[in-house]
Amino acid sequence: MASIQQSHFDLFHLPEQFALDVDALDAAYRTVQTQVHPDRFAAAGDAQKRVAMQWAALANEAYGTLRDPLKRARYLLSLRGVDVDAENNTAMEPMFLMQQMEWRERVEDAASARSVPALEALLDELREEERVRFDKLAALLDSGANQPAAEAVRQLMFIERVVAELGKEIERLEH
Repeated sequence: MASIQQSHFDLFHLPEQFALDVDALDAAYRTVQTQVHPDRFAAAGDAQKRVAMQWAALANEAYGTLRDPLKRARYLLSLRGVDVDAENNTAMEPMFLMQQMEWRERVEDAASARSVPALEALLDELREEERVRFDKLAALLDSGANQPAAEAVRQLMFIERVVAELGKEIERLEH
């Protein structure tokens, strides 16, 4: 193991880019875990056990970050010195704000009508929207357009929240 300060991409010997070979990530994660798993250090001293635990925790965090496309995009932007600042920066393009309001109204209308099919249709629509936006995000990140990529991440974070809310609402209505 090199430095505990290395990037998540370096830890798994992967290129620092948004597009990711998930199978290669999975294999690299398993390799790192076998090298640093605390069970391998059961007979070691306390200091070695602590270091192994730190490495295992780092590997878990890195894997979780790179495995999730939205987290991976945020992480990649942070490596480039760009803070998505989603909590404080809520400024978005007007077209997206209008789209947000429409989605919210459709969720409320379908939930009020207790229409699971309407909620499922909106969920399908939002998942397709996510897919299209992730493709655009990949192109932005690969071209180095960091600020537009940060805006795209904020938009995807909103869509992800609505998708989660839709899932909960569908589950609530089905039970």
